[in-house]
Amino acid sequence: MRTSKKVAALVGVAALTLLTACTPPAPQGGGGGAAVTDPADVPETPSEPVTLNILDVAGNQRLTEGMVDEFVENNPDVIESVTWETGGAPDVTGIVKPQVDSGNLSIDVVFTGNDGLSAGISQDLWLPVVDDYGDRLTNQENYLEPAANMQDLAQGYGVVTTYYPSGPLLQYDPEVVGTPPATPDELLEWAEANPGKFGYARPANSGPGRTFLMGLPYLLGDEDPTDPENGWDKTWAYLKDLGQYVDTYPTGTGQVVTNMADGTWAMVPTTTGWEIAPRAEGQLPDTLEAAAFDDFTWVTDAHYAAIPKGQSADKISAILLLLQDMLTPEQNAKAYDSGYFYPGPAVEGATIDLAPEESQQVIEEYGRPLFDELIESQEAVVPLDADSMVQAFDIWDREIGGGKVEEE
Repeated sequence: MRTSKKVAALVGVAALTLLTACTPPAPQGGGGGAAVTDPADVPETPSEPVTLNILDVAGNQRLTEGMVDEFVENNPDVIESVTWETGGAPDVTGIVKPQVDSGNLSIDVVFTGNDGLSAGISQDLWLPVVDDYGDRLTNQENYLEPAANMQDLAQGYGVVTTYYPSGPLLQYDPEVVGTPPATPDELLEWAEANPGKFGYARPANSGPGRTFLMGLPYLLGDEDPTDPENGWDKTWAYLKDLGQYVDTYPTGTGQVVTNMADGTWAMVPTTTGWEIAPRAEGQLPDTLEAAAFDDFTWVTDAHYAAIPKGQSADKISAILLLLQDMLTPEQNAKAYDSGYFYPGPAVEGATIDLAPEESQQVIEEYGRPLFDELIESQEAVVPLDADSMVQAFDIWDREIGGGKVEEE
């Protein structure tokens, strides 16, 4: 994909530290003036065009880069250029917190999933953008209902840019699996009979991994699916049993795709987007199939834009204008992409006919009618709130992942 002055990806805290050690610190407020203390000081438009530095820890760039580029092209008086950096969700606090604490921002806005957003909320890193500037983000009124529910989950600290029902679903090789499991018990039986052939990635840095984790309490009938510490007895017991037959847990979903592509694994938990896009892009064979558990509940997901504390008035102004534009149907329909976050749009009216022609062709060829049927028929719930999600990740890391997490 084309990027306006794209910079090399910076994956991990060490890489960012090395870079910033060799460059002078940015002025307070990210180079656009003094940090804002009163939201009323943020102008309708910036006093001069700004450069925005975006940190993407959710794979959001592929969904929204076209939206951003078009806004920059059409509004040179607002944004002069954009650079992108990439990392993993666990990197958020390590990258952003030192900048917020020092008042020297080199990251202007973070595109993140619920995992990175939650971590940032727990560390008090984000501006309360919706509380302070919601009257300037009026297109949020057009959110799809599940996307609006995801927005509520952000506690005002992030703005939903893209949405999808997520999962948990199953992807499998029909030559190895045959009939896919319809229940968690059947999955456990299959894993026991085929040790080392099922797996998933560490939930703290994997959309399919955390969706599987959060979907199990509903499938297993746990006491309280929203309380991982006191209400997930069945889930934690199940994952320990299942873990006997999982050799390693990759640190990210990319390795899961590789394991399916080379036949190391024959079945994985997945989501709508992670099932469609790798097949459409040739990373996985189109011979793979998808299935859903009986009577499962969608655990929805979204990507958010979050603004680090200490940002300048001009940059906040530019970011608000950009986000307002991204939430128009014409722009948001670009989120169909190649099915990576299927469907992808967060607002009403962002239908497939508004998507780029290439996206329309991909969905026609590689989309699953099953997914559309399930979106209409199955209940959908929001994921865990910020504190509970961090707690669930911690319990999984300690009690399930243990020494089996495969470091990159």
